[in-house]
Amino acid sequence: MWFLCVFYHRLLDYRRPEVESLAELFDAFGSSGGGGGEGGGEGSPSSRSLEWKLPENHHIDSPFHFVNLPSEEIARNIANRSLLVKGIYELWGQGTSYEELEKAIIEFPDERKLPYLIPESTFRITVDSFGKVISFNEQNERIQGLSYIPFKGRVNLRNPDHKFWLMETDDYGSNNGLPPVVQKTIFFGREIGAADRKLLPTYQLKSRKYLGPTAMDAEMAFLMANQGLAKPGKLVYDPFVGTGSILVAAAHFGAMTMGADIDIRVVRDGRGPNCNVWSNFEQYKLPMPISLLRADNNMPPWRPGLREIFDAIICDPPYGVRAGGRKSGGRKLLKGVVGPYTVPEEKRNDHIPSTASYSLAECMHDLLDLSAKMLVMGGRLVCFYPVLRDDGYTNAQFPEHPCFTLIASCEQILSLRYSRYLLTMVKTGAYTKEIEESARKMHLDFKENHLKWLEDGNLHSAVFSPAESQEMGSNSKFDRDSKPKYRGKYV
Repeated sequence: MWFLCVFYHRLLDYRRPEVESLAELFDAFGSSGGGGGEGGGEGSPSSRSLEWKLPENHHIDSPFHFVNLPSEEIARNIANRSLLVKGIYELWGQGTSYEELEKAIIEFPDERKLPYLIPESTFRITVDSFGKVISFNEQNERIQGLSYIPFKGRVNLRNPDHKFWLMETDDYGSNNGLPPVVQKTIFFGREIGAADRKLLPTYQLKSRKYLGPTAMDAEMAFLMANQGLAKPGKLVYDPFVGTGSILVAAAHFGAMTMGADIDIRVVRDGRGPNCNVWSNFEQYKLPMPISLLRADNNMPPWRPGLREIFDAIICDPPYGVRAGGRKSGGRKLLKGVVGPYTVPEEKRNDHIPSTASYSLAECMHDLLDLSAKMLVMGGRLVCFYPVLRDDGYTNAQFPEHPCFTLIASCEQILSLRYSRYLLTMVKTGAYTKEIEESARKMHLDFKENHLKWLEDGNLHSAVFSPAESQEMGSNSKFDRDSKPKYRGKYV
């Protein structure tokens, strides 16, 4: 069944991948796989994708898309769970004028219209627009112009049985910061489901008890939880838990959660007994995490032989912009000047182990190895990866691992100079002895070349480089005329 999917005009790269993930969550592809993608075997991640179409003369970044879904129930579930879907609709008609729209609606089969027009039902018609403002009087005129639709029920603006939407986009030109429109298009349809954006004010960071400088924005945390397919019965792990923002979103969707952080002061103490990671879960009356560990992603605490216990690993690795990555060791220990030490018994309660800088390259290597080892088959790794937007910026290169298939990379442009991608990877290969040995050798190589990797992998030095090395003159990479357009792309 083809549905009209209308998106909010934000986080454009994230919109289709979120719907694809929710389709997987609600079993839109069935147990045998399928879908409209290309390549891959039956049921493989590359084949489990939805079929999409754009309305005629619409840009890819238009909020209006057609999507093929198995049923209304799945469409409703996807829309209600999504953050970026404004609504999914059964399209009754479309046209470039109201005369064309009337003809299309009249030709729409009666057996699909009449059940929603009966006298016992209530309804509401909402007029919406994209790229223009429609006054209240104009809205009423447009609703009155739909008199050819034989509504027999009563109008109920508060809680109707059926909601209908009249949506239009006009040829508004190219100077208002929106994707181009070739000609006016009008849609009329019955609402199947809509996103619940009310949860964002509930979980907004400014009202949260315990916050840190790297706390994940609530909307992005929920998008990450959707990409990780968080739901009841699933176990979600965040190895860089911080103040727990990502786990709060996963717990909201019913998943069991577990986190770790190298800073004992974060996971144990917080800012006091009533202001810590646990109090964030108490604030929203969410199930508490199974545990919060003081653990180093570089030296995981898991016992040998422990495998495949997490359904998803969702995290924001430290990449040195607001907070640099740290790992256990200290400079002298890493350089071999001193040997490993044992913490005396009397200092165990308040001892804070020494740490050293943790480069992005080494951090991503450790994260992929941990995920390959600890995720169940078909489990997902969802994490951010930073990218510098320089003169040669075309397609970003992402970390790879033989156990994973990358199914989505969604760019969020943060400034003229750099952006970050939300990577969604599915575990499609077993973690074998050969892969484990290869990872071990690579890990030793990282240690031997620690200073080189630190220099190459630290994004902070590239983003906040001295002004003299990035002269903002006529020969600059970016000048005042290279402002981001509606999507942040450069011209």
